[in-house]
Amino acid sequence: MADSTDTRQLPKHVRRNIIDTMEIDTRLLGMIGAFIVICVVFDVWTGGRFLTPRNIFNLTIQTVSVAIMATGMVFVIVTRHIDLSVGALLATCSAFMAMTQTAVLPQWFGIELGSPIIAPVAIIVGLIVGVAIGAFHGWLIGYLTIPAFIVTLGGLFVWRNVAWHLSRGQTIGPLDGNFLVLGGIEGTLGATASWILALIACAFTIMLMINARRAKLRHEFPVKPIWAEVVIGAIAIAAIVGFVWILNSYEVPGGRLARDFRARGETMPEGYSEVYGVPYSVLLLIIIAIAMTVLAQRTRLGRYIFATGGNPEATELAGINIRFLTVKVFAIMGLLCALSAVVASARLTFHTNDIGTLDELRVIAAAVIGGTALSGGIGTIYGAILGALIMQSLQSGMAMVGVEAPYQNIVVGIVLVLAVYVDILYRKRTGD
Repeated sequence: MADSTDTRQLPKHVRRNIIDTMEIDTRLLGMIGAFIVICVVFDVWTGGRFLTPRNIFNLTIQTVSVAIMATGMVFVIVTRHIDLSVGALLATCSAFMAMTQTAVLPQWFGIELGSPIIAPVAIIVGLIVGVAIGAFHGWLIGYLTIPAFIVTLGGLFVWRNVAWHLSRGQTIGPLDGNFLVLGGIEGTLGATASWILALIACAFTIMLMINARRAKLRHEFPVKPIWAEVVIGAIAIAAIVGFVWILNSYEVPGGRLARDFRARGETMPEGYSEVYGVPYSVLLLIIIAIAMTVLAQRTRLGRYIFATGGNPEATELAGINIRFLTVKVFAIMGLLCALSAVVASARLTFHTNDIGTLDELRVIAAAVIGGTALSGGIGTIYGAILGALIMQSLQSGMAMVGVEAPYQNIVVGIVLVLAVYVDILYRKRTGD
């Protein structure tokens, strides 16, 4: 009589240390460690001013624009290309949106600032321009086989000066109030909605961990011990709650609250206070990060992108249209540049001729520091966002201690070269 007991064993995996047991990405751990060191050093250097709720809030909204573009740069670099035009493309999209709000709609159609359709129309115009220019770059690269370096270097000069031509080199503003809510300081969730977002994020994190564990068990893959899952989940939840708690600790200045009450014809109650909470721009970044991660890991397009970067010849022999894929990748990059333009111009409350200057270098640096291999085929969305945060933390900290902008750029350049060197050493050691 056959034994009905299932005697199948899960594949054994030797756990060498606690990091291996918890299956922690050592590169991610290193980036988190570097970020913590930067924060601690600058907090001590500035006498405790770096880690205040106000500075963390400002650091967060300053990071968003570069981080959004960095998620798209991951796809570009993974496919063994480069995009040197992202800062100029951001400026062009910003100029189109600013002109739509201040000239086209008011003068051509009689729709004045404050109308509820101003901001949506302007954003749609910017998105169309970004996608069209990005797709055009992709067509030149994919179908005409012009190197991406040359196409986007030319684009840097062309689109930066197209933006200048549209604005005649002048600052354009003020922009529509509904548009400005996506910049950060003018639009936040407030305390209650921020805590609700934190609860949703915590529940989502736990659900993802449970589903991932079940999937591994279903396919008989090795899984982490329960205690390791609990520890990682607790750290993730603590990070989410801590982040929201810090942002909810930043109070709206009393003078601004009083002006708001007076504008409504009311008197501010004695002792009344409000907090900013999570900015809408950060919420936008979270949505983009989730969408780009799903695109990279759960869709056919994402698999094709990483396959192309890993082995373009084999991918083409498999029947994948690499030329059209290149158009798609650069169109996505253009779309993200337009969204970054929304955030950047809304944060400044106007369009200026130098908006996005040197952003192409910051975006590439963020992607590379975040672990995207310049040789192609390897990269993560969360790594690029963390890389952008590290870059902005360095610049913000140096600005707070009085380091002049040219020296800040020197440090950024050194960090970029070191990041690539560390990446080379890491891949040699791991055999990736």
